[in-house]
Amino acid sequence: MTCWGAARVTRKAPRRSIDVLVADGYRVKQCTRVLGVSSQGCYKYRLRPLAPTKMRREWLTGMIKDFHVASRGTYGYRRVHAELTHAHGVFVSANLVNLLMHNAAIAGLPGPGRASRNSGVPTDDDLVNRRFNRDGLNELWVSDITEHKTREGKIYCCAVLDTCSRKIVGWSIDSVQDSQLVVNALDMAIKQRKPRPGGVVHADHGVQFTSWAFTNKIRSAGLIPSFDPSVMPTIMP
Repeated sequence: MTCWGAARVTRKAPRRSIDVLVADGYRVKQCTRVLGVSSQGCYKYRLRPLAPTKMRREWLTGMIKDFHVASRGTYGYRRVHAELTHAHGVFVSANLVNLLMHNAAIAGLPGPGRASRNSGVPTDDDLVNRRFNRDGLNELWVSDITEHKTREGKIYCCAVLDTCSRKIVGWSIDSVQDSQLVVNALDMAIKQRKPRPGGVVHADHGVQFTSWAFTNKIRSAGLIPSFDPSVMPTIMP
């Protein structure tokens, strides 16, 4: 019984125990004989359709793995949860995302809050250091989201501003402030201005701007992302 105990056999759920034992390298017939379960019933159990809850969790786990790979292994459960909810409109709790990542042995890198930073010294993700003046067009764009009340409800506007000309070069409006809102505004700016590689796109640390969809859009255009907690109030009324 020592080897079987090590394989985590549970009397209350023999068929589930067979799945565990088979995964550990035991043969199905050997497991069914020892646990007193018919082979026919065992195979029927193993071929049963997945329950809706388990099917959804497997689907979510697949999406989580895709986001984690796309982030080069940096996203933790909070960033993955933001991608699922804000960028793709998936209704899921952060606790479930954390559980599924734990079960799949997926973990992100420690967040910036865990690293010590020197006060007044720009970090790697802040390429502007509150110096917004630029002599050339398309050298520095800044972006932000504003909220507006209408008779039909709230709407959100994302604008991309060129700090040299002080003109809005891209914008988008929607009833939801998700990553697609900021991606659409940036896409308009890129198509209208056709910037050369090396320009900087500066925004705050909101989940829309730090999402993979937005940062990937920046990099695919040859631009460089930069983030700072307070951007627009200094350069826009």
